[in-house]
Amino acid sequence: MKKIVASLIILSMGYMTILPVMSSETVQKVEMGAEKTGQVESDSQGFLKKYKIKRDKKRAEKEAKKIVQAKNKLDYINLPWFENFNDDNLNRYIIKAVLNNKDAQMATIAVDEYYQAARAQMAGELPTVNAGFLPAYTQSEMLGPYDGWFFGLPILVNYEADLFLKNHDKTKSSKKLYEASIIDERAAYISVASTVASIYLNIVKLDAVISIQEEIVELRKEIFELMQLSNNEGIVSTSDLVKANKSYVSGQSELTDLKKNRSMLLNQLAVLIGESSDKAETFERSKYSEISFKGIIPEEISSDRILKRPDYLKAEKMVEKSGIDVRVARKEFLPSINIGGFGLFNASDLGSLFTTNNFIWGLSGGIFANLFSGGRKVANLKMKKSEYERVLKNYEKTNLVAIQEINDSMVSIKNDRKKYDDNTKILNLETKDFELAKLKYETGIISKLDLNQMRENLLDVNKLIVDNNCELWVDYISLYKAVGTDL
Repeated sequence: MKKIVASLIILSMGYMTILPVMSSETVQKVEMGAEKTGQVESDSQGFLKKYKIKRDKKRAEKEAKKIVQAKNKLDYINLPWFENFNDDNLNRYIIKAVLNNKDAQMATIAVDEYYQAARAQMAGELPTVNAGFLPAYTQSEMLGPYDGWFFGLPILVNYEADLFLKNHDKTKSSKKLYEASIIDERAAYISVASTVASIYLNIVKLDAVISIQEEIVELRKEIFELMQLSNNEGIVSTSDLVKANKSYVSGQSELTDLKKNRSMLLNQLAVLIGESSDKAETFERSKYSEISFKGIIPEEISSDRILKRPDYLKAEKMVEKSGIDVRVARKEFLPSINIGGFGLFNASDLGSLFTTNNFIWGLSGGIFANLFSGGRKVANLKMKKSEYERVLKNYEKTNLVAIQEINDSMVSIKNDRKKYDDNTKILNLETKDFELAKLKYETGIISKLDLNQMRENLLDVNKLIVDNNCELWVDYISLYKAVGTDL
């Protein structure tokens, strides 16, 4: 009688939950610090030597170790391809972005979020075990006079037998999201590396253009001063003098705009590499003349290259997930099979709690089917089918967009290369004209004013050449991104 009373009291009270969670696959992420110290030291020294990191050696070594340990992030971006630009500064900024960029770090964190979600979903395939310790005091006359304390240890087990693999399919669907998050992470790192490279090369271009523009401003100032003297002597009209002055002022204004654009790009670069923009103006960069692209850009690219693009791979994963979701929605119409059991230790004193005489247990099972849900399951199935169709259309669109972006990049490279070659011919002709003008000036045939105007024309073409060459570099980076780094 005492056991019956105690069981009723204890089973009616709350309990704590212990839920075991297991994973069927290993997280695809870098295990920081798992390498042997000696190997990391050796790899770090090799990295330092390769990228010629000399400033603040202690900090550089620490950064090199982080890079060796996070090698898979560098594999995402195909770092050796950027070495074609022959610029150590560019490589260092890309590496800093890989280590410190906040968008990339958020993408990495999202991978772990989806991984934990997959683990949590997999727990639905496993049994749950609930246990608790429950002291109780009771007075009873209904089942026999009793007055005193009871101590109980209830254990409840519940398991949904997944005979139709519905819960297993839910886990597979969750894993597809996890796999897609890894692809998103790769896309984030590729995007960051491409943006850093494009911004850096535009900064280098602006350095060169600003230097040329400063020469142009000095020339226009000199031209204005010469015309001012000629105007004072009545040789040059006031109208021509005003035009020279306007040209000088507009040159200064253009120079100011160029410097403003460079400062803005430096600030953007600072954010991309995870540093404060306060010191952006001091960022090191190579001279324009020191950079030359040594890589080989193919004349044609097979459409198979899109198979390595992150957006294509993600669209493929989402199609697979949607197909699984449709299958799960169908299985929602099937009954669920539950198996449950309980065990209970209970006694009037703690010392005898775990004796076999004070233990009762039970086992049960059941099949439950939802006979009416107001059309919810039918609507859910139709929604999942519609979602599958939408995802499939997005997959098809992704294929088309991928081919379009590759073709656009190839067309841009072809036309910008032709434009660069044509302007190079113009530069050669302008250079010859200027050399002839210098000879004429030395023999007194033309004036200093005419010579300066010829030099300004030459500098304008030089600016155009620098701009065209940088456009080509950015085109190469666009193609690198369009083919998913497989270039």
